[in-house]
Amino acid sequence: MSTLRDPVGPKDRKVYIRRRILVLAGLIAVIAVIVLVFAKPGSSGGAQDVNPVEVPTDLASDKKDDAKKGEAPTCAAGQLKVSAVTDKTDYQEGELPQLSLTVENSGGEDCTADLGTAGMQFVISSGDDEVWRSVDCQTDPESLPVVLKPGKPLSSEAIPWDRTRSSPDTCDISRDPVIAGGASYHLRVVAAGVEGAATAQFLLF
Repeated sequence: MSTLRDPVGPKDRKVYIRRRILVLAGLIAVIAVIVLVFAKPGSSGGAQDVNPVEVPTDLASDKKDDAKKGEAPTCAAGQLKVSAVTDKTDYQEGELPQLSLTVENSGGEDCTADLGTAGMQFVISSGDDEVWRSVDCQTDPESLPVVLKPGKPLSSEAIPWDRTRSSPDTCDISRDPVIAGGASYHLRVVAAGVEGAATAQFLLF
């Protein structure tokens, strides 16, 4: 028995079509929401790689400038103070003079100087007679860049002088001793291509 409120019997074909369209539209809407959630900026998906972060050019140039600032410039010859040094002012018979030098940066800023043996010399003379040079029999000279702080002198390692004359021809043979008996000698030094302003005088007995 049928009533007007709840009719019984087959429904119109158009009703089924409308229902299918509504269901399909709902599925499309759900899929669209999911895509928007996972593809939004800041997610862990591949979309984050589309716009890589770049370092500003001014910041990059500042870092390069800082690196350059870390390298002290080469010392000018006029700002290096080189001094000859001996451990004593007179030496008794059998005592070997110990020769060294100091280098001081007289400028106001740090600077770099080559204090290796390649640019260093010790020269001993008596009057006009140059009797000994460290470079005559030097082997394997090397460079040694050193940063010098203003007003802080650096000293070289002392080397002994055997009280003999030197020449490149006598490096492998015995050499004649120099005159002693109170004779006066002067040590002259060179470092980083700069010659010391004064000599160090000493006596040999």
